[in-house]
Amino acid sequence: MRMMLLPILGVVLGLALLTVAADQFVVGATRIAARLRVSTVVIGAVVIGFGTSAPELVVSVLAGLQGSLDLAVGNIVGSNVANLSLVLGVAALISPVTVSSPVLRREAPLSLGLVLLFGLLLQTGTLTLLDGALLFTGLVAALSITLFSARRPGAPGAPVAVDSVQEFLGTGARLSLPRESTRTLLGLLGTLGAAQLLVVSATTVARELGLSEAFIGLTVVAIGTSLPELATAVQAARRDETDLLIGNLLGSNVFNSGAVAAAAAVAGAGQPISDTVSGVGTVLMVGVATLATLFMVSRRTVHRIEALLLLAIYVGTLPLLAG
Repeated sequence: MRMMLLPILGVVLGLALLTVAADQFVVGATRIAARLRVSTVVIGAVVIGFGTSAPELVVSVLAGLQGSLDLAVGNIVGSNVANLSLVLGVAALISPVTVSSPVLRREAPLSLGLVLLFGLLLQTGTLTLLDGALLFTGLVAALSITLFSARRPGAPGAPVAVDSVQEFLGTGARLSLPRESTRTLLGLLGTLGAAQLLVVSATTVARELGLSEAFIGLTVVAIGTSLPELATAVQAARRDETDLLIGNLLGSNVFNSGAVAAAAAVAGAGQPISDTVSGVGTVLMVGVATLATLFMVSRRTVHRIEALLLLAIYVGTLPLLAG
């Protein structure tokens, strides 16, 4: 028990720091979007999507370099599943999540397409340098489409109104770009640091319990590295920033399946991936991504009943990943 005490304290401290840092991250990013007249969907999909995927990137690259591609890929697969089941489900329970038309036409199909490509490449039981190149090419294409569409004259997706953001966030002073950039950067660094503390602590606890590397990657590490998305999504849901929320989740899956998977392929090229990850885990990832996209498209809102279904799928399938 004494050996477990420090990691348990790390989990508690990581959760507390994560909540505070993510809140400042969302506030800063929203104010920057308002100041620059940029759509919150782009901020969520590109800036925050990349930022909250940084823990997955760090963990997966290190795992691949250390000969544990199974843990690295399990982390990516599990994070993609958690984003669109656990995170989206929790956020939609707080408040139904309305999905804007630009997201349905742009971010949703791009995210689903890259997840499907990633899942298809995993069927060989490993990742190669060629697989990494294909995934990175898909990432570049997805980001190019997102940024080009957002900058096109008359493109759908209105930018954030400065006055409305000031009223919403309770500030009457003129928004300062340097101040809000500092807030966002510190919030991001705090979120990443807290997530790393949480992942290391939770992984130590899991290994002391004798769990497999694949299971650790798919569940413990994946949940830990998805906590920035969870904390950001909860704060965005509370502040009714649904474009920021959805952009964050879809953008995170794009970066996970593109940048993180490509980096893991380079770091651990040719190493074997277990059937648990490439089989059950991949089927779950593709299934959840498809179902969540259908929920968004059907009524352009993820309601609480759909949130409960996503959460039930996540919790109900966890025992299958232990195999």
